[in-house]
Amino acid sequence: MGRWADGPGTLTVEGGRPGPARPPVPVEIAVSTRARTRGLLGRDGITGALLLTPASSVHTFGMRFAIDVAYLDRGLRVITVRRMPPGRLGLPRLRARHVLEAEAGAMEGGGVRAGAVLRVRAGERT
Repeated sequence: MGRWADGPGTLTVEGGRPGPARPPVPVEIAVSTRARTRGLLGRDGITGALLLTPASSVHTFGMRFAIDVAYLDRGLRVITVRRMPPGRLGLPRLRARHVLEAEAGAMEGGGVRAGAVLRVRAGERT
């Protein structure tokens, strides 16, 4: 994993749904307090996903669309995935160190589910 900085990257899923390997998807990495606080607020959608690190919970107050939220442990293993409509507060997850956000339905289609391991490469675009 190493040290990340705010910016673009790519994300791949290992151990998700069976079948052929999925291509990497774009991910925005939010490490600074400013980037994590802004998150997806004020946006109409996102291509790919947003990784908040460090983070153990999120909210959707002020959001314009429903999102899927994956709580990740230190090794980027998915602890759980939840769908959150706008105006909700997610409870902190005890073992979560990172949170991945995407438009509602994107994670299921991408194979992101409990037990899957994610790989993030910073500084790359797809």
